[in-house]
Amino acid sequence: MDERINKYEDKMKKTIENMKGEFASIRAGRANPHILDKVKVDYYGTPTPVAQVGNVAVPEARIITITPWEKNMLKEVEKAIQVANIGINPNNDGTSIRLVFPELTEERRKELAKDVKKKAEDSKVAIRNIRRDGDKEFKKLDKSEISEDLIANMQEDLQKVADKYIKMIDDAAVEKEKEIMTV
Repeated sequence: MDERINKYEDKMKKTIENMKGEFASIRAGRANPHILDKVKVDYYGTPTPVAQVGNVAVPEARIITITPWEKNMLKEVEKAIQVANIGINPNNDGTSIRLVFPELTEERRKELAKDVKKKAEDSKVAIRNIRRDGDKEFKKLDKSEISEDLIANMQEDLQKVADKYIKMIDDAAVEKEKEIMTV
């Protein structure tokens, strides 16, 4: 495949990775340590991911425990979780922090499913924008150096790549929705 198409495919891959990261942060009633990916703890003045200041474990299906390596970081981790507004209150027992995930109500599950659809749609729009940028670049190519048929073929190839990634987005969204709606 043409390196010009590969450039746009790389951008599409990044869009998919970003969307999957967004999906990972949506809680589905089960404890998922990825919900803490965006939580930053003030570690001596430096915003640091929770996983780098303590041990994050999932001892049960609906519980995450965070045991800081330094005792004095316990309050900082607790504060960071509250500020991050992940929808779960941390329980500090003096040595570790427990996050207990409540069962999701049917209404909350539907809200989360809508959120998944919106994130998927945003990702599809991003893929289409990348494809459109590629089409524009191909149309600007010098007609004396490259034939119109070759340009049309490149546009067709780029469309196929975009279609492949849009299908991947749809599949990931359906999978995440199924996970959310499973009681």
